[in-house]
Order: sequence, then C-alpha cells, then structure tokens
Amino acid sequence: MSLIKIRQAEEADLPYLVSFNMEMALETEGKKLDAGILQAGVRGIFEDTTRGFYLVAEIEDQVVGSLMITKEWSDWRNGDFWWIQSVYVLPEYRRQGVFRELYEEARQRAKENESVCGCRLYVETENQSAQQVYLKHGFVETGYLLFEDIF
Repeated sequence: MSLIKIRQAEEADLPYLVSFNMEMALETEGKKLDAGILQAGVRGIFEDTTRGFYLVAEIEDQVVGSLMITKEWSDWRNGDFWWIQSVYVLPEYRRQGVFRELYEEARQRAKENESVCGCRLYVETENQSAQQVYLKHGFVETGYLLFEDIF
C-alpha cells in the first residue's frame, strides 16, 4: 500500500475540491450542483479562514480525497464543535485507509486546539456504508434530527 500524505488544502487544490464535491453530491444525494456556485463556495474557505479549512489526502503526489472542517460554537460546552463535511475519496482509493488518515489528522488537530470540544458530522440516512465507516471510527449516532430552511 502506498503512503497516504495528509495536508491542509491550498487554493491550488480548488479544481480537486470542486470536482470531489460535484461527485459526492451526485453519488450520495443524486444532486447536480451548479459548478460556478460551488467554485465560489469552495474559494470562500480560502478567502475567509474563519469559515474553516479543507484537508486533502495524497498518494504519490495525486490528490485522492478530502474533507472540510467548519466550526459551530456550543454555549453549553463553551467551545467549538468541528463539523466534518464534504468528505470524498476517489472510488479507486476507497477501503485503503484514506478516510481514516484524513479523520485522524482532523481529530488530532481538534484535540490539540483547546477551544474544540468535539467533532460532528451528518450523513444521508440512506448512506449505510458511510454510516458504518463513521461508527467504526468511534462516532456515535445522536438523538438529533437535522432540519433546514434553505433560502
């Protein structure tokens, strides 16, 4: 197995991140995203780092996966939850530890940051394979349902 290198994404990674988000939305939710809106949204992380950051996984200098971290303040815990979002690994690199390495890097960074009280993520209810991966990595299902009001 090749060495998996994890690093913080740079703006030069924008084409990969946009492509991964397009593929993930289509694969998991059957949604075709608007490329222009998506590109501006991904660029927004690089323009305002208080929004969060991306991590990318590389194998032999090829970007093969990514995830995004955003923050949510918890008044109950007086700390930030880091939300893991936009997780994607190229199909030919799945089941090779890429998500594990991405998550371990995110988790380590979170644990080293005193303002972070935990990590959270959401997953489509039908995406059983992703749910099994998250359970395997120590996540627990909560009693919360997610509601939204999109404008």
